[in-house]
Amino acid sequence: MTNCNHIPSLNTNEDRVQTAMSEKRELVLDNLQKHQLDSSNLDILFVAYKDLDRLELFAKHKQQQHYKLLQLYKICARSGKLGPKKAEGDKQVPEGFYHINRFNPKSKFYLSLGLNYPNAFDLAHNYTGTDIFIHGKCMTVGCLPMTDEYMKEIYLYALWAKDSGQQNIPVYIFPFEMIEENMLTYKEQVNEETYAFWQNIQQGYLLFEESKKELDFTIVEKKYQFTH
Repeated sequence: MTNCNHIPSLNTNEDRVQTAMSEKRELVLDNLQKHQLDSSNLDILFVAYKDLDRLELFAKHKQQQHYKLLQLYKICARSGKLGPKKAEGDKQVPEGFYHINRFNPKSKFYLSLGLNYPNAFDLAHNYTGTDIFIHGKCMTVGCLPMTDEYMKEIYLYALWAKDSGQQNIPVYIFPFEMIEENMLTYKEQVNEETYAFWQNIQQGYLLFEESKKELDFTIVEKKYQFTH
């Protein structure tokens, strides 16, 4: 069982990217201009919070180091519970640090952006699963559904960042805003293994919150190790 299956829709005649361009191009360009950004010189970064059902879009010029918040989107539906994805078919949304590794303009879920799950951390833990996407529609089995209308905007931002030369668009997925108060609140709801994992990714959360810079990390002894 795959998660958000990215097989093409039966209706593949529509050029959905062109539809997104015609319907959302001016809105997206206006938002970029409002933040002194240019579609031809663009890096973006996504941060998702599962308990808030929120996807944050950050952006910057390629020559800049620090991202700034560009847009907030409501995640339309949720599956699974708080905690990492570990197995194919567990309906979990992953938690951790990923990037977009494929664009699907003819997705079963309208337009979709695929994540590199399982990443090096997941593979070190022998976690399994495939086909985790940010996508259209409002249904999910382990993905981030944004509705078709929002996905048109999101896809354009990502497409322009890719065309600007951004090879790996970061996607950071957290269970909640990982301030200490929330950590203590959720601690009693999970086992020691999950809480230890949360403590590990909290380091990345705090670094990004402080710097608004893309995180630099490796996997050491089955944990994320961040370069400050």
